Amino acid sequence: MATHKGSEGTVKVGSNAVAEVTGFSFDETAETIETTALSNSARSYVSDLVTFSGNIDCFWDETDTSGQGALTVGSSVTLNLYPEGATTGDTYYTGTAIVTSISRANAIGSMVTASFSFQGTNALTSATA
Repeated sequence: MATHKGSEGTVKVGSNAVAEVTGFSFDETAETIETTALSNSARSYVSDLVTFSGNIDCFWDETDTSGQGALTVGSSVTLNLYPEGATTGDTYYTGTAIVTSISRANAIGSMVTASFSFQGTNALTSATA
């Protein structure tokens, strides 16, 4: 059984790594359409449209112009999400996404952080580095 540490992950916008990533998550979902007929004894469904969405959490880095700087609200970007790293043979997920929100936080005794939320457009696909 293969297991991976969170510290192995990385995120890229196109071919550019996003700096200072502290975590990321993404969800893939499918809508369903009910196909139950009056004569059925149980509900039945078929799969319909699929989508993906998620978040990227970082220590804020204003000098990362091609990574964090490319993630502006409303921008459409190619995201490459590498849960196990970007070494040859590693599985990653890629898709076009729209940045829907950015949240920045600053507090005494902590680092300045940024969180980028995104909504996929079209399907998320799996690939190998």
